[in-house]
Amino acid sequence: MPFRTPSSGGSCTVEHDVSRRSFICGSALAAAAAGVPGPAAAAPPAADAGRVLGPGAIPVTLTVNGTGHILAIPPQTTLADALRTMLGLTGTKVACDRGACSACTVWLDGKPIVSCMFLAIDAAGHRVTTIEGLARGDDLHPVQAAFIAHDALQCGFCTPGMVMSCAALLDSVPAPTDAEVRAAISGHLCRCGTYPHVIAATLDAARVRKS
Repeated sequence: MPFRTPSSGGSCTVEHDVSRRSFICGSALAAAAAGVPGPAAAAPPAADAGRVLGPGAIPVTLTVNGTGHILAIPPQTTLADALRTMLGLTGTKVACDRGACSACTVWLDGKPIVSCMFLAIDAAGHRVTTIEGLARGDDLHPVQAAFIAHDALQCGFCTPGMVMSCAALLDSVPAPTDAEVRAAISGHLCRCGTYPHVIAATLDAARVRKS
């Protein structure tokens, strides 16, 4: 409700329209603000227990296709770039460079990964296998041979990644179904549209390995 206070002149009065509700709310906000700690009361930052790497190149040992390589790698280098530019393994293709097309697929400890989204320094202590490591001398991997027999490639840019994923599938599922092959290559982008040939080649490779 309104109340009156003396003005600076003494005789005049000034009305202040302050309700009980606004007074209580204002008091509560002031009390809450008083309880908020300022910068001086902020908790100290947690100590960084990890080792800081970079910004310069650091020595890293990569095991690729069964061979160890000691490389000086900047921490931001992807595994795909290290394989291509430092080791000359250009069978690993980089197309989207965003993990969207799977052309750069390699194996990490036998499991397919997109190497353009994986830091090279994180591959230390693991086994990396590229398309160059599938064949045994002049003997192609059954999936590689089946891709040729079924003409499962055109421009060939997506082919190495496709082969790596299909070969990994046969290692885990020796006799896959059509649906399982489709699922294994679902992340691969083939602008030439060779998917039916890829599926047929993979199923044929499974039969060859079984015989």
